Amino acid sequence: MALAVDDIHMTYGELKAVNGVSFTVEEGEFFGILGPNGAGKTTTLEIAEGLREPVKGSVELLGEKPWPRNLKLLPRIGVQLQASAFFEKLTAREQLETFGALYGVKSHRVGEMLELVGLTEKASTPEAKLSGGQRQRLSIACALIHDPDIVFLDEPTAALDPQARRNLWDVLREIQARGKTIVYTTHYLDEAEILCDRVAIMDHGEILAMDTPARLVRDLNAATHVILEPGTLPLDQARALPGVDEAHETDVSLTISTRTPAPVLSALADRGTLDGLQVRTATLEDVFLELTGREYRA
Repeated sequence: MALAVDDIHMTYGELKAVNGVSFTVEEGEFFGILGPNGAGKTTTLEIAEGLREPVKGSVELLGEKPWPRNLKLLPRIGVQLQASAFFEKLTAREQLETFGALYGVKSHRVGEMLELVGLTEKASTPEAKLSGGQRQRLSIACALIHDPDIVFLDEPTAALDPQARRNLWDVLREIQARGKTIVYTTHYLDEAEILCDRVAIMDHGEILAMDTPARLVRDLNAATHVILEPGTLPLDQARALPGVDEAHETDVSLTISTRTPAPVLSALADRGTLDGLQVRTATLEDVFLELTGREYRA
C-alpha cells in the first residue's frame, strides 16, 4: 500500500474544507482526486503529503506517518504544487541541477529528466522564457529528479492550452510506466477518465464516489445520446424507433436518448440516415451531475 488516508478532517473557522475523507492508493496506481475549485482537493493532497496536520484522522504514506514532518519520507516522495516557484535567472538544466543537488543526485539524472518531459532542446533556456506548458513539465521534472516512489501532482494541467495538456498526458503516462505511484488532483473530468486507474470525486470536502472511471460511468446507467442533423427524420418517427426513450429537436440537432442504442442505430441505418450521426455515451461529467444535481464548475 502506497498511501492510506483514514477519516481526515480540516477546518478553517466555520469552513469544513475536508470532512471525513478516506481512501487508499496501491503501489503503481494512478489515482485521481477530482472536483471543482474549492472542493477540498488541494487540502486533502497537502495532508497526504505531510504539509498540513489534519484536525482529525490519520495518514500512512509508504508505511510511515508523514506528520510531523518525516525526514525519512522526503527522498521517497515527489511533490508538484499548484504554484511552482523557480530560482531566478537559472536555465531549465540549472534548475534541475539545483533541485538534484539537494538530494545528492548525479548529473546524468538531469539529462534523463529533461528527455522524459520533452525539454532537452530547452535545457539552456531561462525558466522565465519557457511557455506555460514547458514550465509545468519542468516543475514535474523537479518533483521526479530524485527518483521518488510516489509523486503528488496538484492540478498539473491547469491553465494549459489543449495541445500542452495532451503533451503533458504523455509525460504522466510515461511516469506511471516507470512504476511510479501517482496521486493527482484535477478539475478536468475528461482528462481523469483517460489517465486514471481509479478516481475519487469530491465536493464540499467530501468524497461523493470512488471507483474506476469505467465502473462509475457504467453504474450510472445513463442514456446514450444519438445526435443527428435537424430535419434528418420527423420527430414523431424518431420517437417511434425501437429502443428510444426520448427524442427532441432544436435548430442545430435532433437528439435521440436510448439505453439500448443497437436497435436504434440499426433502424437509422435501414432508413439511410447515418450521415453526420454522432453517438455520445455517458462520461464522468454525467456522473458528477448525477451526484451533485448541479452544473460542474471549474
